[in-house]
Amino acid sequence: MADVINFGCRLNIFEGESMAALCSDTDMVIINSCSVTTEASRQVRQTIRRIRRDQPHARIVVTGCGADTETQTYLGMEEVNTVLLNGSKMQPLLGLRDGLVGIAATEGHSARPPITQKQRQVRAHLEVQNGCNHSCTFCIIPMGRGPARSIKPQTVVEDVKALVGAGHLEVVLTGVDLTSYGEDLEQTQTLGFLVKTILEQVPDLPRLRLSSLDAIEMDDQLFELIAHHERLMPHLHLSLQSGDNMVLKRMKRRHQREDAIALCQALKSQRPQLALGADMIAGFPTETDTMFASSLAMIDECKLDYLHVFPFSPRPGTPAARMPQVDKNIIKQRAHLLRKRGQERQKAFHDRLVGGAGLGLVEQEGQARLENFALVKFHGDAQRGSLVPLQIMDAHTDFVQGELL
Repeated sequence: MADVINFGCRLNIFEGESMAALCSDTDMVIINSCSVTTEASRQVRQTIRRIRRDQPHARIVVTGCGADTETQTYLGMEEVNTVLLNGSKMQPLLGLRDGLVGIAATEGHSARPPITQKQRQVRAHLEVQNGCNHSCTFCIIPMGRGPARSIKPQTVVEDVKALVGAGHLEVVLTGVDLTSYGEDLEQTQTLGFLVKTILEQVPDLPRLRLSSLDAIEMDDQLFELIAHHERLMPHLHLSLQSGDNMVLKRMKRRHQREDAIALCQALKSQRPQLALGADMIAGFPTETDTMFASSLAMIDECKLDYLHVFPFSPRPGTPAARMPQVDKNIIKQRAHLLRKRGQERQKAFHDRLVGGAGLGLVEQEGQARLENFALVKFHGDAQRGSLVPLQIMDAHTDFVQGELL
Protein backbone atom coordinates (compact mmCIF):
# COMPACT_ATOMS: atom_id res chain seq x y z
CA MET A 1 0.00 0.00 0.00
CA ALA A 2 1.36 3.40 -0.97
CA ASP A 3 2.00 5.97 1.74
CA VAL A 4 -0.45 8.88 1.34
CA ILE A 5 0.03 12.22 3.10
CA ASN A 6 -3.13 14.32 3.14
CA PHE A 7 -3.36 18.08 3.42
CA GLY A 8 -6.44 20.27 3.76
CA CYS A 9 -10.06 19.19 3.78
CA ARG A 10 -11.89 16.07 4.95
CA LEU A 11 -12.56 15.20 1.32
CA ASN A 12 -8.82 14.78 0.84
CA ILE A 13 -8.78 12.41 3.82
CA PHE A 14 -11.39 10.19 2.18
CA GLU A 15 -9.70 10.30 -1.21
CA GLY A 16 -6.35 9.56 0.40
CA GLU A 17 -7.78 6.36 1.90
CA SER A 18 -9.03 5.30 -1.53
CA MET A 19 -5.73 6.07 -3.25
CA ALA A 20 -3.77 4.08 -0.67
CA ALA A 21 -6.04 1.07 -1.18
CA LEU A 22 -5.73 1.32 -4.98
CA CYS A 23 -1.93 1.39 -5.06
CA SER A 24 0.24 -1.44 -3.72
CA ASP A 25 3.58 0.24 -4.52
CA THR A 26 5.13 0.62 -1.07
CA ASP A 27 7.94 2.83 -2.43
CA MET A 28 5.47 5.48 -3.60
CA VAL A 29 4.66 8.50 -1.44
CA ILE A 30 1.54 10.32 -2.63
CA ILE A 31 1.22 13.94 -1.56
CA ASN A 32 -2.50 14.76 -1.59
CA SER A 33 -2.03 18.52 -1.69
CA CYS A 34 -4.14 21.52 -0.70
CA SER A 35 -3.95 24.97 -2.27
CA VAL A 36 -6.64 26.83 -0.36
CA THR A 37 -4.05 29.27 1.08
CA THR A 38 -0.45 30.20 0.38
CA GLU A 39 0.43 28.73 3.79
CA ALA A 40 -1.11 25.39 2.80
CA SER A 41 0.99 25.38 -0.37
CA ARG A 42 4.12 26.25 1.59
CA GLN A 43 3.52 23.34 3.96
CA VAL A 44 3.12 20.96 1.01
CA ARG A 45 6.44 22.05 -0.51
CA GLN A 46 8.16 21.82 2.86
CA THR A 47 6.87 18.26 3.34
CA ILE A 48 8.02 17.21 -0.13
CA ARG A 49 11.56 18.39 0.63
CA ARG A 50 11.58 16.64 4.00
CA ILE A 51 10.41 13.35 2.48
CA ARG A 52 13.12 13.49 -0.16
CA ARG A 53 15.76 14.02 2.55
CA ASP A 54 14.40 11.19 4.71
CA GLN A 55 13.54 8.78 1.87
CA PRO A 56 15.98 9.45 -0.97
CA HIS A 57 14.75 6.48 -3.03
CA ALA A 58 11.01 7.11 -2.63
CA ARG A 59 8.85 7.89 -5.65
CA ILE A 60 7.11 11.18 -4.80
CA VAL A 61 3.79 11.81 -6.54
CA VAL A 62 1.94 15.10 -6.09
CA THR A 63 -1.82 15.15 -6.62
CA GLY A 64 -4.76 17.03 -5.06
CA CYS A 65 -5.84 20.60 -5.78
CA GLY A 66 -2.27 21.88 -5.94
CA ALA A 67 -1.50 19.54 -8.84
CA ASP A 68 -4.05 21.47 -10.94
CA THR A 69 -3.66 24.99 -9.58
CA GLU A 70 0.13 25.03 -9.14
CA THR A 71 1.17 22.51 -11.76
CA GLN A 72 4.37 24.21 -12.90
CA THR A 73 5.54 24.80 -9.33
CA TYR A 74 5.48 21.09 -8.52
CA LEU A 75 6.82 20.03 -11.91
CA GLY A 76 9.75 22.36 -11.24
CA MET A 77 10.64 20.73 -7.92
CA GLU A 78 13.54 18.32 -8.40
CA GLU A 79 12.23 16.23 -5.49
CA VAL A 80 9.00 15.39 -7.36
CA ASN A 81 8.82 12.42 -9.74
CA THR A 82 5.23 12.80 -10.95
CA VAL A 83 2.44 15.37 -10.89
CA LEU A 84 -0.86 13.48 -11.07
CA LEU A 85 -3.61 15.90 -12.06
CA ASN A 86 -6.57 15.96 -9.70
CA GLY A 87 -9.10 14.65 -12.21
CA SER A 88 -7.17 11.36 -12.33
CA LYS A 89 -6.23 10.94 -8.67
CA MET A 90 -8.32 7.76 -8.42
CA GLN A 91 -5.86 6.22 -10.87
CA PRO A 92 -2.80 6.41 -8.59
CA LEU A 93 -0.86 3.85 -10.65
CA LEU A 94 -0.40 6.64 -13.21
CA GLY A 95 2.09 7.91 -10.67
CA LEU A 96 4.53 5.24 -11.86
CA ARG A 97 5.11 7.43 -14.90
CA ASP A 98 7.40 10.46 -14.80
CA GLY A 99 6.34 14.06 -15.27
CA LEU A 100 2.79 15.34 -15.77
CA VAL A 101 0.07 12.69 -16.07
CA GLY A 102 -3.73 12.49 -16.02
CA ILE A 103 -6.40 15.11 -16.66
CA ALA A 104 -7.34 18.24 -14.74
CA ALA A 105 -10.48 18.19 -12.59
CA THR A 106 -12.00 20.92 -14.77
CA GLU A 107 -11.76 18.56 -17.75
CA GLY A 108 -13.14 15.43 -16.10
CA HIS A 109 -12.66 13.11 -13.16
CA SER A 110 -12.13 9.46 -12.42
CA ALA A 111 -14.99 7.71 -10.68
CA ARG A 112 -14.90 7.35 -6.90
CA PRO A 113 -14.16 3.70 -6.03
CA PRO A 114 -16.63 1.72 -3.93
CA ILE A 115 -16.00 1.27 -0.22
CA THR A 116 -14.28 -2.08 0.28
CA GLN A 117 -12.46 -1.87 3.60
CA LYS A 118 -12.19 -0.15 6.94
CA GLN A 119 -10.53 3.25 6.94
CA ARG A 120 -7.50 3.99 9.10
CA GLN A 121 -9.32 6.80 10.96
CA VAL A 122 -11.87 5.80 13.60
CA ARG A 123 -14.23 8.40 12.13
CA ALA A 124 -14.94 7.31 8.56
CA HIS A 125 -15.08 10.03 5.91
CA LEU A 126 -17.33 9.52 2.90
CA GLU A 127 -17.40 11.65 -0.24
CA VAL A 128 -20.96 12.36 -1.35
CA GLN A 129 -20.24 15.49 -3.41
CA ASN A 130 -17.28 17.01 -5.20
CA GLY A 131 -16.53 20.23 -7.07
CA CYS A 132 -18.16 23.65 -6.90
CA ASN A 133 -20.19 25.82 -9.30
CA HIS A 134 -19.75 29.04 -7.33
CA SER A 135 -17.14 31.73 -7.86
CA CYS A 136 -16.14 33.26 -4.54
CA THR A 137 -13.55 35.89 -5.40
CA PHE A 138 -10.93 34.58 -2.95
CA CYS A 139 -11.23 30.88 -3.78
CA ILE A 140 -9.13 28.88 -6.22
CA ILE A 141 -10.63 25.49 -5.32
CA PRO A 142 -13.11 25.27 -8.26
CA MET A 143 -10.02 25.31 -10.51
CA GLY A 144 -8.65 22.34 -8.59
CA ARG A 145 -11.90 20.40 -8.20
CA GLY A 146 -14.02 21.17 -11.27
CA PRO A 147 -17.82 21.51 -11.40
CA ALA A 148 -20.20 20.26 -8.71
CA ARG A 149 -21.24 16.63 -8.95
CA SER A 150 -23.05 14.29 -6.56
CA ILE A 151 -22.97 10.59 -5.71
CA LYS A 152 -26.37 8.93 -6.13
CA PRO A 153 -28.24 8.44 -2.82
CA GLN A 154 -28.43 4.64 -3.03
CA THR A 155 -24.69 4.41 -3.71
CA VAL A 156 -24.05 6.53 -0.62
CA VAL A 157 -26.35 4.32 1.45
CA GLU A 158 -24.53 1.16 0.34
CA ASP A 159 -21.18 2.77 1.18
CA VAL A 160 -22.40 3.76 4.65
CA LYS A 161 -23.59 0.19 5.21
CA ALA A 162 -20.15 -1.06 4.18
CA LEU A 163 -18.41 1.30 6.60
CA VAL A 164 -20.69 0.23 9.44
CA GLY A 165 -20.09 -3.40 8.52
CA ALA A 166 -16.34 -2.76 8.69
CA GLY A 167 -16.71 -1.54 12.27
CA HIS A 168 -17.05 2.24 12.01
CA LEU A 169 -19.46 3.78 14.52
CA GLU A 170 -19.37 7.26 12.99
CA VAL A 171 -19.46 8.46 9.38
CA VAL A 172 -18.73 12.01 8.23
CA LEU A 173 -20.31 13.13 4.95
CA THR A 174 -17.85 15.24 2.99
CA GLY A 175 -17.81 17.39 -0.13
CA VAL A 176 -16.42 20.61 -1.57
CA ASP A 177 -19.83 22.31 -1.54
CA LEU A 178 -21.80 19.81 0.52
CA THR A 179 -25.08 21.72 0.64
CA SER A 180 -25.28 21.79 -3.17
CA TYR A 181 -25.70 18.01 -3.04
CA GLY A 182 -28.16 16.60 -5.56
CA GLU A 183 -28.57 19.62 -7.86
CA ASP A 184 -26.91 17.74 -10.72
CA LEU A 185 -28.75 14.43 -10.32
CA GLU A 186 -31.47 13.39 -12.80
CA GLN A 187 -34.02 13.48 -10.01
CA THR A 188 -32.92 16.59 -8.16
CA GLN A 189 -32.40 15.88 -4.48
CA THR A 190 -31.20 17.81 -1.43
CA LEU A 191 -28.69 17.12 1.29
CA GLY A 192 -31.60 16.86 3.71
CA PHE A 193 -33.10 14.08 1.61
CA LEU A 194 -29.77 12.22 1.57
CA VAL A 195 -29.28 12.52 5.33
CA LYS A 196 -32.84 11.35 6.02
CA THR A 197 -32.35 8.38 3.66
CA ILE A 198 -29.12 7.33 5.39
CA LEU A 199 -30.65 7.58 8.86
CA GLU A 200 -33.67 5.54 7.81
CA GLN A 201 -31.91 2.88 5.75
CA VAL A 202 -28.85 2.38 7.96
CA PRO A 203 -30.35 2.10 11.46
CA ASP A 204 -27.18 0.40 12.75
CA LEU A 205 -25.14 3.60 12.24
CA PRO A 206 -24.88 5.22 15.70
CA ARG A 207 -23.45 8.58 14.60
CA LEU A 208 -23.72 10.58 11.39
CA ARG A 209 -21.82 13.86 11.10
CA LEU A 210 -21.62 16.59 8.47
CA SER A 211 -18.47 18.39 7.34
CA SER A 212 -18.38 22.10 6.44
CA LEU A 213 -21.64 23.63 5.18
CA ASP A 214 -22.57 26.77 3.27
CA ALA A 215 -25.21 28.21 5.60
CA ILE A 216 -27.36 29.88 2.93
CA GLU A 217 -27.99 26.57 1.13
CA MET A 218 -29.41 24.63 4.08
CA ASP A 219 -32.76 23.13 3.04
CA ASP A 220 -35.74 22.90 5.40
CA GLN A 221 -35.53 19.12 5.76
CA LEU A 222 -31.86 19.32 6.72
CA PHE A 223 -32.63 22.04 9.29
CA GLU A 224 -35.25 19.82 10.94
CA LEU A 225 -32.90 16.84 11.07
CA ILE A 226 -30.08 18.89 12.58
CA ALA A 227 -32.47 20.39 15.09
CA HIS A 228 -34.07 17.16 16.26
CA HIS A 229 -32.46 13.87 15.13
CA GLU A 230 -30.32 12.38 17.88
CA ARG A 231 -28.17 10.26 15.53
CA LEU A 232 -27.22 13.31 13.47
CA MET A 233 -24.50 14.79 15.63
CA PRO A 234 -25.09 18.21 17.25
CA HIS A 235 -22.10 19.85 15.58
CA LEU A 236 -21.92 22.10 12.51
CA HIS A 237 -19.05 23.93 10.88
CA LEU A 238 -20.27 26.84 8.76
CA SER A 239 -18.52 28.67 5.94
CA LEU A 240 -19.24 32.25 7.05
CA GLN A 241 -15.93 33.99 6.18
CA SER A 242 -16.97 37.51 7.28
CA GLY A 243 -19.55 39.36 9.33
CA ASP A 244 -19.68 42.49 7.19
CA ASN A 245 -22.12 42.77 4.28
CA MET A 246 -19.84 44.82 2.02
CA VAL A 247 -17.00 42.33 2.48
CA LEU A 248 -19.39 39.44 1.84
CA LYS A 249 -20.51 41.16 -1.38
CA ARG A 250 -16.92 41.63 -2.52
CA MET A 251 -16.23 38.00 -1.65
CA LYS A 252 -19.22 37.14 -3.85
CA ARG A 253 -20.80 35.17 -1.04
CA ARG A 254 -24.53 34.49 -1.30
CA HIS A 255 -25.57 35.38 2.24
CA GLN A 256 -25.57 38.47 4.42
CA ARG A 257 -24.62 38.74 8.07
CA GLU A 258 -28.29 38.85 9.04
CA ASP A 259 -28.85 35.48 7.34
CA ALA A 260 -26.01 33.90 9.29
CA ILE A 261 -27.17 35.32 12.61
CA ALA A 262 -30.78 34.23 12.03
CA LEU A 263 -29.75 30.67 11.09
CA CYS A 264 -27.37 30.23 14.03
CA GLN A 265 -29.86 31.59 16.54
CA ALA A 266 -32.64 29.40 15.13
CA LEU A 267 -30.48 26.28 15.32
CA LYS A 268 -29.35 27.04 18.87
CA SER A 269 -32.93 27.65 19.99
CA GLN A 270 -34.04 24.29 18.57
CA ARG A 271 -31.06 22.28 19.82
CA PRO A 272 -29.25 24.15 22.61
CA GLN A 273 -26.46 21.57 22.91
CA LEU A 274 -25.49 22.14 19.25
CA ALA A 275 -21.85 23.20 18.80
CA LEU A 276 -21.39 25.77 16.05
CA GLY A 277 -18.06 26.62 14.46
CA ALA A 278 -17.15 28.74 11.46
CA ASP A 279 -14.43 29.66 9.00
CA MET A 280 -13.48 33.36 9.13
CA ILE A 281 -11.06 35.28 6.91
CA ALA A 282 -9.03 38.12 8.42
CA GLY A 283 -7.99 41.06 6.28
CA PHE A 284 -9.91 40.46 3.06
CA PRO A 285 -9.04 43.17 0.48
CA THR A 286 -10.64 46.58 1.26
CA GLU A 287 -11.66 45.45 4.80
CA THR A 288 -11.68 48.50 7.08
CA ASP A 289 -11.54 48.60 10.88
CA THR A 290 -15.31 49.12 10.94
CA MET A 291 -15.89 46.13 8.64
CA PHE A 292 -13.64 43.98 10.80
CA ALA A 293 -15.52 45.10 13.91
CA SER A 294 -18.70 43.73 12.30
CA SER A 295 -17.05 40.33 12.02
CA LEU A 296 -15.99 40.37 15.66
CA ALA A 297 -19.49 41.33 16.75
CA MET A 298 -21.11 38.61 14.63
CA ILE A 299 -19.17 35.88 16.46
CA ASP A 300 -21.11 36.67 19.62
CA GLU A 301 -24.39 37.33 17.81
CA CYS A 302 -24.18 33.90 16.12
CA LYS A 303 -23.20 32.31 19.45
CA LEU A 304 -20.32 30.52 17.75
CA ASP A 305 -18.41 28.01 19.88
CA TYR A 306 -15.11 27.96 17.99
CA LEU A 307 -13.43 29.45 14.91
CA HIS A 308 -11.08 28.42 12.13
CA VAL A 309 -9.28 31.65 11.23
CA PHE A 310 -7.50 32.23 7.93
CA PRO A 311 -5.33 35.31 7.42
CA PHE A 312 -6.13 36.43 3.87
CA SER A 313 -3.52 35.41 1.32
CA PRO A 314 -4.03 36.28 -2.36
CA ARG A 315 -4.16 33.33 -4.73
CA PRO A 316 -2.97 34.15 -8.28
CA GLY A 317 -5.80 33.83 -10.77
CA THR A 318 -8.55 34.89 -8.36
CA PRO A 319 -10.36 38.27 -8.50
CA ALA A 320 -9.50 39.02 -4.86
CA ALA A 321 -5.78 38.95 -5.75
CA ARG A 322 -6.38 42.01 -7.98
CA MET A 323 -8.26 44.00 -5.32
CA PRO A 324 -6.61 46.62 -3.05
CA GLN A 325 -4.81 44.58 -0.40
CA VAL A 326 -4.80 45.15 3.37
CA ASP A 327 -1.39 45.65 4.99
CA LYS A 328 0.10 42.32 6.10
CA ASN A 329 0.71 43.53 9.64
CA ILE A 330 -2.94 44.57 9.96
CA ILE A 331 -4.03 41.17 8.63
CA LYS A 332 -1.85 39.51 11.26
CA GLN A 333 -3.33 41.67 14.02
CA ARG A 334 -6.89 40.96 12.93
CA ALA A 335 -6.24 37.23 12.69
CA HIS A 336 -4.88 37.35 16.25
CA LEU A 337 -8.01 39.14 17.49
CA LEU A 338 -10.30 36.65 15.75
CA ARG A 339 -8.39 33.70 17.20
CA LYS A 340 -8.48 35.26 20.65
CA ARG A 341 -12.26 35.70 20.43
CA GLY A 342 -12.58 32.14 19.13
CA GLN A 343 -10.56 30.81 22.07
CA GLU A 344 -12.75 32.74 24.51
CA ARG A 345 -15.89 31.30 22.93
CA GLN A 346 -14.43 27.78 22.95
CA LYS A 347 -13.47 28.02 26.65
CA ALA A 348 -16.99 29.21 27.48
CA PHE A 349 -18.42 26.30 25.46
CA HIS A 350 -16.24 23.82 27.33
CA ASP A 351 -17.15 25.41 30.68
CA ARG A 352 -20.82 24.69 29.98
CA LEU A 353 -20.04 20.98 29.55
CA VAL A 354 -18.59 20.56 33.04
CA GLY A 355 -20.85 18.44 35.25
CA GLY A 356 -22.53 16.81 32.28
CA ALA A 357 -21.86 13.55 30.48
CA GLY A 358 -21.78 12.20 26.95
CA LEU A 359 -20.60 9.42 24.68
CA GLY A 360 -17.09 9.75 23.35
CA LEU A 361 -15.71 8.10 20.23
CA VAL A 362 -12.22 6.95 21.26
CA GLU A 363 -9.62 8.26 18.80
CA GLN A 364 -6.53 7.06 20.64
CA GLU A 365 -5.46 6.15 24.14
CA GLY A 366 -6.97 8.63 26.60
CA GLN A 367 -8.67 10.78 23.97
CA ALA A 368 -12.21 10.85 22.56
CA ARG A 369 -14.71 13.15 20.83
CA LEU A 370 -18.15 13.84 22.23
CA GLU A 371 -21.29 14.11 20.10
CA ASN A 372 -20.66 17.88 19.83
CA PHE A 373 -17.05 17.18 18.75
CA ALA A 374 -15.52 18.48 21.96
CA LEU A 375 -12.18 16.80 22.64
CA VAL A 376 -12.13 14.83 25.90
CA LYS A 377 -8.97 13.65 27.61
CA PHE A 378 -9.41 10.88 30.16
CA HIS A 379 -7.57 8.14 32.07
CA GLY A 380 -8.42 4.48 31.72
CA ASP A 381 -8.58 1.71 29.18
CA ALA A 382 -10.90 2.09 26.22
CA GLN A 383 -10.66 0.46 22.82
CA ARG A 384 -9.85 2.71 19.88
CA GLY A 385 -12.98 3.22 17.78
CA SER A 386 -15.39 2.39 20.60
CA LEU A 387 -18.07 4.60 22.14
CA VAL A 388 -17.60 5.15 25.88
CA PRO A 389 -19.65 7.11 28.47
CA LEU A 390 -17.73 10.02 29.95
CA GLN A 391 -18.37 12.40 32.82
CA ILE A 392 -16.96 15.89 32.20
CA MET A 393 -14.98 17.11 35.20
CA ASP A 394 -13.00 20.16 34.09
CA ALA A 395 -12.62 22.53 31.14
CA HIS A 396 -9.67 23.99 29.27
CA THR A 397 -9.55 26.06 26.09
CA ASP A 398 -8.63 23.21 23.74
CA PHE A 399 -10.20 20.24 25.54
CA VAL A 400 -12.25 19.05 28.51
CA GLN A 401 -11.13 16.60 31.15
CA GLY A 402 -13.33 13.57 31.65
CA GLU A 403 -13.68 10.31 33.54
CA LEU A 404 -15.01 6.99 32.31
CA LEU A 405 -18.40 6.12 33.74
